[in-house]
Amino acid sequence: MINRAVITGRLTKDPDLRYTANGHAVASFTVAVNRTYTNADGEREADFINCVMWRKAAENFANFTHKGSLVGIDGRIQTRNYENDQGNRVFITEVLAENFSLLEPKSSNNQPANKEQRQPSNAQPSAKPTEWTTQGSESKQKTYEEVNGMNKNGTYENESTQQADITDDDLPF
Repeated sequence: MINRAVITGRLTKDPDLRYTANGHAVASFTVAVNRTYTNADGEREADFINCVMWRKAAENFANFTHKGSLVGIDGRIQTRNYENDQGNRVFITEVLAENFSLLEPKSSNNQPANKEQRQPSNAQPSAKPTEWTTQGSESKQKTYEEVNGMNKNGTYENESTQQADITDDDLPF
């Protein structure tokens, strides 16, 4: 089964970076994505897609982006739910971002002054977008607790990637 979401758009506000009780960084943000068609008035409408990113990638994302930044997000769609104070079940659907790309050069005029001051004076805009990845991304579906770094026993797993054992004879070309 495939659960993949790839979106390109602009941030509606600065990412909200928080830390869990376990010390894991989590960034929440919304990406505005223009629709490909126009409405009856000839104007393009936009979808506002809620996203969440974890750990070091979340810290990097919060440090290098701001309201209006053009970003590419690669992740998966996640639905979770909880019971609110009134006893109603609330469902939340969001993109769990695993990778992101900065799609504008550092010298973009869209950058606020406080972010520009952090850049070294000799910084050159890169011709290739910058891409960041969460560490230990796995193809299996994880629960909300596992995404936060805990396994089903309530302990932390050592996230590492394993190399596949593939020979040239296994390749179809």
